[in-house]
Order: sequence, then structure tokens, then C-alpha cells
Amino acid sequence: MAHKKAGGSSRNGRDSQAKRLGVKVYGGEVIRAGGIIVRQRGTLIHPGVNVGVGKDHTLLALVDGKVTFATNGSLGHKFANVVPADAR
Repeated sequence: MAHKKAGGSSRNGRDSQAKRLGVKVYGGEVIRAGGIIVRQRGTLIHPGVNVGVGKDHTLLALVDGKVTFATNGSLGHKFANVVPADAR
């Protein structure tokens, strides 16, 4: 009886690296200046008060403080804000 191991397909094995997108610091959490709040593709969440935006749409804190998220009623956009630590 002839035996031959099954040949694997050489067409498998290609996939892109995961980009680790998403919210990194949630509402109510404390963040340091320069800390990343959200990694995203496009501005799903817009920069608000004391929040900067990187060239890849990453939102980052410009001051030390507490992260809050809010929705603009007229436009319906979501905004990330940082309330400064000394303003509390």
C-alpha cells in the first residue's frame, strides 16, 4: 500500500499585521500629556478641548488630566476632551 503525506497548500499564510486600533484610555481615566487616547482610521472621534490629532488621526492628550467623551448635538460628532488636572 503506497503512503504519501498530504501536501500542504502553498497558497496559505499571508495576512496583514493587526494594527491595534481602538480606544486606549476611556472616559473618567487620568492621562498624562502626550498620552494616546484613541488610535483610529479617519476621524470617527474628533479632537476636542486639550486634545491633539496626529497625521494618522490618532488622538492624544495635550495636558495632564481626565479624559471625557461628548457628542455634539447639532452635528452628531463624537469628541474626546481632556479636563486639566488643576481645573478640578
